[in-house]
Amino acid sequence: MPSLNLLIGDWYGASATQWLIAALTLGGVYVALALLRRILVRRFGALAARTTTDWDDLAVQIVDRTRWYFLFLVATYAATRVVSPPGELARVLRALAVLVVLVQTGIWGNGIIGFATDHYARLRATGDVGTRATIQALGYAGRFVLWTLLIVTALQNFGINVTAVITGLGIGGIAVALALQNILGDLFAALSIVLDKPFVVGDAIQVDNVSGTIEHLGLKTTRIRSVSGEQIVISNTDLLKSRIRNFKRMEQRRAAFHLDFAFDTPPDKLAAIPAMVRQVVEAQPKVQFDRSHLLSIAETGLRVETVYIVLDADYNTYADIQQAINLELLRRLQKERIEFAAPAKSVYFRQASGEVTRRADA
Repeated sequence: MPSLNLLIGDWYGASATQWLIAALTLGGVYVALALLRRILVRRFGALAARTTTDWDDLAVQIVDRTRWYFLFLVATYAATRVVSPPGELARVLRALAVLVVLVQTGIWGNGIIGFATDHYARLRATGDVGTRATIQALGYAGRFVLWTLLIVTALQNFGINVTAVITGLGIGGIAVALALQNILGDLFAALSIVLDKPFVVGDAIQVDNVSGTIEHLGLKTTRIRSVSGEQIVISNTDLLKSRIRNFKRMEQRRAAFHLDFAFDTPPDKLAAIPAMVRQVVEAQPKVQFDRSHLLSIAETGLRVETVYIVLDADYNTYADIQQAINLELLRRLQKERIEFAAPAKSVYFRQASGEVTRRADA
């Protein structure tokens, strides 16, 4: 009965039959998981290609990034439910399991970070090379942090004291941050610009006394093509500290102008001027009239102030509308014989007797 003794004998705490069942369990579970992974990648991949959402694409990537050694680890765990490995082997398997899980976690995390950066770049930085570079740099920083945490976790699980390592990294990080504080400030400012988006490439902005179009957004500087043609380079930190006027995002433009009339203009004609101005303004396209009033009696004349809203952000549209208003007002005022105010001048004459006289001239 040697064969029977072989099957029921004790092999490291289990019979040969139990070891055989454990081996079959390991092989069966591994094959099943590998086939399931292949089926999920194919079926989910075909389904994800027909949908517009990106979450199914992420699920396919996670399944596709599941490595064979992780599946083998799961199959080994199933086999240990049949046969418990002896002490030394159990410790080796536990160490390998920790290593495999951490590596697989890193691969999954790397895929998620890559998917998130690509997705955000497609949504917010289409055609914007500078913004895409900033997002990719953030992705690299995220991967660095992820793998650093995984390595520290692995060392701690292997019984290595990581306190000194973490302390050294902290002190080194503080020293590097102090040495590179200006560069790091610009980097974080670039991150703030990418996430908050006060402007994007192509926007027309004004920063302090600089007006121009955003040409490039980099990790340290932003380049503006000024209205006079030269390129102006501003650090991202200085840019965010300034007041930025973004003309590209204007939806409408408020316009105001005033007309000064002569002091001898009859009151009845003067009272009719605001209504006349209103008719002229409302006759223009893309315009919303606001007000027109005789607001002040100044040294320069009787001032009528008018305000209207241009329902278009384009400056050329505003200029065309204002030109049409000015021409039509000139025609109507000439027809009504209403004169504009002329600046008053005083001329002094010294007579032969030494007496000085003053004559006001219009």
